Amino acid sequence: MEVAVFDTKVYDREHLLAAVSNPGLHWRFHDFRLSTETARAAEGCQAVCIFVNDRCDRDVMRILHQAGVRIVALRCAGFNNVDLDAAKELGLSVIRVPAYSPHAVAEHTVGLLLAVNRKLHRAYNRVREQNFSLQGLVGFDIAGKTVGIVGTGRIGKVTAQIFRGFDAKVIAFDEYPDRDWAERSGVEYVEREWLFRNSDILSLHVPLTDKTYHLLDATTLSWTKPGVTILNTSRGKLIDTSALIQALKSGHVGSVALDVYEEEEGVFFEDLSGKILQDDELSLLLTFPNVLLTAHQAFLTREALSEIARVTSQNLLAFQSQKEFAPGTQLV
Repeated sequence: MEVAVFDTKVYDREHLLAAVSNPGLHWRFHDFRLSTETARAAEGCQAVCIFVNDRCDRDVMRILHQAGVRIVALRCAGFNNVDLDAAKELGLSVIRVPAYSPHAVAEHTVGLLLAVNRKLHRAYNRVREQNFSLQGLVGFDIAGKTVGIVGTGRIGKVTAQIFRGFDAKVIAFDEYPDRDWAERSGVEYVEREWLFRNSDILSLHVPLTDKTYHLLDATTLSWTKPGVTILNTSRGKLIDTSALIQALKSGHVGSVALDVYEEEEGVFFEDLSGKILQDDELSLLLTFPNVLLTAHQAFLTREALSEIARVTSQNLLAFQSQKEFAPGTQLV
């Protein structure tokens, strides 16, 4: 099977090549993203392998189908960038990696909190300039604070359990609560608005859907406690960036740590250090001393990359060999 792999970096190629010993799977690596302009690069391939910022809408699906592609493999858990209705109509199967390493993302989430709270990034830069002043570096204890977890899937659960290890009170909201887990873990499920109003630290762990788009907007941000710390390692469009900026400027939001951004496509995963950043809102966010951003790297551990490559390869080989994976089956 020929597989066109879009938006690849060195680490993607290394782990995908290491994961496959089967001679029936051949990778065609492309460093550019999948879009209507690049979809023809999949000509002669039976599969494409894409990542979070690749575009796989109806127009792209048509081109892929005409090119002979029969399966779309996402090397990630989220699939909001894929038009599943179009895939079904055209007879393309869609597969993903539902859980590669919840610990990788959860640990990065907590790392972001520690960094933005204790001003580690600012302290690091000061000391390198031989400035050993502690002025402006005061943080707070996590112990005794109330941490609100929005979404208790695999990543949300691990994040909650880590925060319990800090002796924090953890509350959670999920449309499908796992009350047995919550009881075992010392976590209390509450209503969403109550969680927003009572959390000192608010951490988002839900997929991007029509219901969760701009989960944090001007209204819901106004519900949050003054001085709240907001963490997002899920999807950028969970937060209305304009509303967040206003809440930061007013001082209502105390600090923000993000691994994702609403309009990250074309920016994150790229080296733009020699260019002028064209996104005014992102440029403004980067000026706030109480905002910390990383460029969608929460998944980036050896363990997670190996698991993504292993599961993606096995999915493709299973599709190739097992007759029950009929065209049009939505495996997502």
